[in-house]
Amino acid sequence: MKKAILLIACTCAALLSCSTTPTSEADRSAFGRYVYDLDTLQLQQNLRQILSADTSDWKAHLIVRQHYSTANRYEDTPLWFNRMGVSEDADTLLAILRRELPLAGLDSAAFLLPQIAHDLEIIHRLAFDSLGVSINEVLPRLDYNLSRTYVHYCTGQRYGFLRPDKLLNQLDNKLAGPGYARLFAYEVQTPDYAEALRQLPSDDRMDYLRNSRPTGAVSEALRAAIDTTTSKELRRKLAINLERCRWQRPQPATDGRRIIVNLAAQQLWAIGPDSILKMRICCGSTLTKTPLLHSTIKYMQVNPEWIIPQNIVKTDITRHAGDSAYFARHRYYIINRSTGDTLNPAKVTSDQMLSGRLRIAQFGGAGNSLGRIVFRFPNDFAVYLHDTNNPSAFQRERRTLSHGCIRVEQPFELACFLLPDADEWTLDRLRLSMDLPPQSERGRDYLKDLRERERNGETIQRPLRLLTYHDIKPNVPLFIIYYTAYPDPETHHLQFHSDIYGYDRVLLRAAQSLIP
Repeated sequence: MKKAILLIACTCAALLSCSTTPTSEADRSAFGRYVYDLDTLQLQQNLRQILSADTSDWKAHLIVRQHYSTANRYEDTPLWFNRMGVSEDADTLLAILRRELPLAGLDSAAFLLPQIAHDLEIIHRLAFDSLGVSINEVLPRLDYNLSRTYVHYCTGQRYGFLRPDKLLNQLDNKLAGPGYARLFAYEVQTPDYAEALRQLPSDDRMDYLRNSRPTGAVSEALRAAIDTTTSKELRRKLAINLERCRWQRPQPATDGRRIIVNLAAQQLWAIGPDSILKMRICCGSTLTKTPLLHSTIKYMQVNPEWIIPQNIVKTDITRHAGDSAYFARHRYYIINRSTGDTLNPAKVTSDQMLSGRLRIAQFGGAGNSLGRIVFRFPNDFAVYLHDTNNPSAFQRERRTLSHGCIRVEQPFELACFLLPDADEWTLDRLRLSMDLPPQSERGRDYLKDLRERERNGETIQRPLRLLTYHDIKPNVPLFIIYYTAYPDPETHHLQFHSDIYGYDRVLLRAAQSLIP
């Protein structure tokens, strides 16, 4: 502690030993005659008191406090002043944050702006005597506050002020098993406070600060809306969505395609280089929320069988143990995993269903819960995008219905988006497999011939076998996000959505000292 407390004192002691005359030094220093009041022992004592009195638990403040308390600073000099006066960067930082914090919906008090502005005014006016304060009191306090604010702002803007994985992944208990459900699965970067600390003595520190805030169409739309509203409730909604921009900065695929699913909007956008496909979705219920994640769509399956996840078996299927009519009605079947034998549902108990030795699935085709097509992407939750056998659900205002998967309103159109180079016969094979009318002459001839052969009593391959699997190349990025204020990618108009999962409330409660 003593070693580091000398960080300001060493500088002042050395500078106080200069051989210049009192008059020339006062003329050259922005501190005027107060330059002679700089006192090594008082600087040490005041800095020690400042550090002891700091009880802030913000991680950025803790890191800076530790730095001031235990580490040798770069070149053992104060970071924001020398004997000639306070750095112009101090006024620049104040000016930038006075402009930027309101545009981000953030509270200036949380970033110490009132204290910084007060101390800078004292120094610029040389009002030490009139206010009864010492230059040895003001300078270490200003230096420390500037450093805390700089690291807090820069790191928060670059990585987020909140840790969404910590907040959202301890929100809901698992329905099947102990622990919490994992709701946030983005790989967000851990805040690098040391990076901002390293910038403090740099000549480029103001450029680093200016370049810290997130950029892009979403953040700019949110900032513009914050700038034009005085509603406290709306500003808070916009501010928490701007915080979400700091956690992720999605990059499109090499060919410019990507799929964005905004759960709060209950909408999907398939965005290509020169077109956008928009559709409604149904997502997880409030008890089985769809997780937020980034992935890539790798392949699609047509008329897939649905292998029922174990958590759904536990919550929905086991209560129908022994009811063969229920299994027949839903076209469910049970397989012994080790032997491959199909079992009689009437003889399978709920305990056997939960043993892990059985696989319960639903036959593909019409009536399947996944509909006629499913789009697969790697994830740890057994969720995917898929068609549905209940299209009327898309007419509901609130469409939180599923066990976590995402049902899409226009599955064939989404398949076409994912297969931009498919020829017409491939698309007609897909249409025929989904019981949709073909569009090409070849497809119409095929269907005509098929029906003629059926009328003649032939046993033939059904159309649903025409196309069962197709790789998506290149893989298309998928972003499952949650924004309650978001610009429509097609119209660019900012739209507001209900907080269907209650995430805004959780985040605003955690950010109550940042967002007024």
